Amino acid sequence: MEQEDLLKQIEFIKEIDKLKYIQRKTRLFGSNRNENDAEHSWHLAMMAIILAQHANVPVDVLKVLKMVLIHDIVEIDAGDTFIYDTAKNHTNTDEERLAAERIFGILPEAQCDELIAIWEEFEAGETDEAKFAKSMDRLEPLLQNVSNDGGTWKEFGVDYARVYEKKQVIKNGSASIWNYAEHLIQDSVEKGILKKI
Repeated sequence: MEQEDLLKQIEFIKEIDKLKYIQRKTRLFGSNRNENDAEHSWHLAMMAIILAQHANVPVDVLKVLKMVLIHDIVEIDAGDTFIYDTAKNHTNTDEERLAAERIFGILPEAQCDELIAIWEEFEAGETDEAKFAKSMDRLEPLLQNVSNDGGTWKEFGVDYARVYEKKQVIKNGSASIWNYAEHLIQDSVEKGILKKI
């Protein structure tokens, strides 16, 4: 049984290497190179460790780390959905559900069940850990776009109202980080890298 589990776990580890090939719309800080999902997940994990003290309430950091490290694994099958996409909603889709079942299903049953439950908790965004994890997920691309003089906002014609609406999720996890983020958004408008329509 242990050997069988090990083989499944190794197969899963090999499968998730594909996350490194999923390109996001956002670019690395001060760069023209697009970020991939693995880089994004790693960065969120580091952010969660460093910024945990700013969560609205104390959170289980290990659980937050699990959330941010696995939340985009489904994109191996479902692809990345741009948060400002107007054709496809950035919510839990049938494609993502099938992807979660297939990819996490590679693992031994208990681990599969655990990771699907953590992924579902993140997607629902209702627990303190999920709220904080989602705040990290929304903060990172904000920082990237600011560092790139508007980045994907300019490239895809995303205006202030849409950015503000999507980024408000940050306050559910951290009011203090939201205050910082809101200032960045306003500053971006003043600098002309984010347009009000």
